[in-house]
Amino acid sequence: MVTNTKNSSFNSMKLTILVLFIVFFASCADELSYTPKPKGYHYIPLPTAEYVALPDSLPYLFEYSAHAKLLNDSSYLADRYWLEIYYPQFEANIDISYKPISSRQDFKEYVDDCFKLAQKHNIKAQAINEIVDKTPKGYTSVAYELEGDVPSYLQFYVTDSTKHFLRTSLYFPTSTKGDSLAPIIDFIKKDMKRMMSTVDWNTSRKFDAKARKFKKTGRNKIEEIK
Repeated sequence: MVTNTKNSSFNSMKLTILVLFIVFFASCADELSYTPKPKGYHYIPLPTAEYVALPDSLPYLFEYSAHAKLLNDSSYLADRYWLEIYYPQFEANIDISYKPISSRQDFKEYVDDCFKLAQKHNIKAQAINEIVDKTPKGYTSVAYELEGDVPSYLQFYVTDSTKHFLRTSLYFPTSTKGDSLAPIIDFIKKDMKRMMSTVDWNTSRKFDAKARKFKKTGRNKIEEIK
């Protein structure tokens, strides 16, 4: 019996080429279907939300997180009754400023200042959303929600437009990217919305709340107006 070695070798070559083609196209298909995994971040354990009331030694009232600490605002610009609500677990703080309204001009200045303080983050912010609403007590509330890698992610003020003006601002004194802080930001935003919805004015006694005013005296320099 005579074996045709030429045909056998040719068939073997065709089979090898076919296998190579199958492997090549399979690898191409894997590459085309590959989806890179999103960048991962460390798991951040969050406590259960709990709230306590402010002491009645302040001209304003609201509920704040039981996981935070009340600190006096130590900045040289601070007025009396200004506070910081500090979250030790997250190294974040909410600045609280309060000003009495003595005139319509005061009210306009306070509103303009809040707008300017939110807009100064415009360079880094991807978006600034302004939300105007009424609190359950019937006071006007204006919130600025900022998106992107900014130091402040939520600011709001509540006012009765005639006597009281309360402003808050959330700050993270870190350079961490906003998306990695997202769970913490969302957690504290809920706390701030609770604060905003429970704001009221303390009429149990009189408070010596006099707003300090400043003027610009040079580049990055201001001076208090006596």
